[in-house]
Amino acid sequence: MGKQGKRAVLPGIAMGAAAGLAAFFLVRSRQQRRALAQQGRPLGQQAVHDLGIPAESAFLPGDGVQLHTMLAGPEDGPLAILLHGFPECWYSWRHQIPALVEAGYRVVVPDQRGYNLSDKPGDVQAYQIDRLTADVVGLMRALGRSQATIVGHDWGGLVAWRLAMDQPAAVDKLVVLNAPHPVAFAKALRDDPAQRRRSWYMFAFQLPWLPEALLSLAPRLTARLLLRGTAVRREAFSDDDLEIMASALAQPGAAQAMIHWYRAAFRFQPAKKASTIETPTLLIWGEDDIALGKTLTYGLARWVPDLRLQYVPHCGHWVQNEAPCEVNREILSFIQPGV
Repeated sequence: MGKQGKRAVLPGIAMGAAAGLAAFFLVRSRQQRRALAQQGRPLGQQAVHDLGIPAESAFLPGDGVQLHTMLAGPEDGPLAILLHGFPECWYSWRHQIPALVEAGYRVVVPDQRGYNLSDKPGDVQAYQIDRLTADVVGLMRALGRSQATIVGHDWGGLVAWRLAMDQPAAVDKLVVLNAPHPVAFAKALRDDPAQRRRSWYMFAFQLPWLPEALLSLAPRLTARLLLRGTAVRREAFSDDDLEIMASALAQPGAAQAMIHWYRAAFRFQPAKKASTIETPTLLIWGEDDIALGKTLTYGLARWVPDLRLQYVPHCGHWVQNEAPCEVNREILSFIQPGV
């Protein structure tokens, strides 16, 4: 073969080798992801045990889905429902569950739809906000209750805000952690270039298939980058904590479902218009949130007149993980005044 022929063949060999190497890593990644997902249940069972209190997990009905839920505390105690955000699971509340149980609450902590071991509908429409709030009401009904203290962080906080707007009778008290009021957030995305830059990922998540492909390629790396990597107090997430979060990310269909929350937010409007929240509300805000600016907490009295605002300095987005003692103290003093 002459030099010209060799030059023509070499690029083909290189491309073939690159394709083969990529296929190898993709297959290996799929195998590792499957093995990690299989660890989800035993890791979760150990995490429930490690809470150090009587607790159990069960599957309870939401709005047409089954939600994997952690239950603890006296069955006749006042109900507290804790709602996690992206990209977490019930385990995000591991520091708050024992404190609320000790205070006498019946604590209910679901994996929200699409997350960890809960059902994961495949269509974007299944993740519109009205379905998410209906899941919370479904949990109450399954437990024979009509009202609860609602505590939500990140996306869980947005569900909590909306539930308090649309079904105020269902919310005894509202506690939101680093989640912007929906009206304030919409206004900021429209008028505040700095917040739009912080929220770049929300727009990137509108792309088809690519975001979930990247999110699920290496769940351990994803958990480490998104959680420990963006925390101010990085010791908040131990290696064992990240393994549990990674196993939740690795569950079949979870990555796509998580991204569908963002897609649905852009495509579907709530059935009801935003209204004033009269429910007593506590907003806890880690001041150094990488994704959500502190300005989102300004001027909320027009939408939430009965609001207590508590900042946590030198703390990032994962405030209940990064500052559990401060968060527990603020929540308990708010929901149990005078105790």
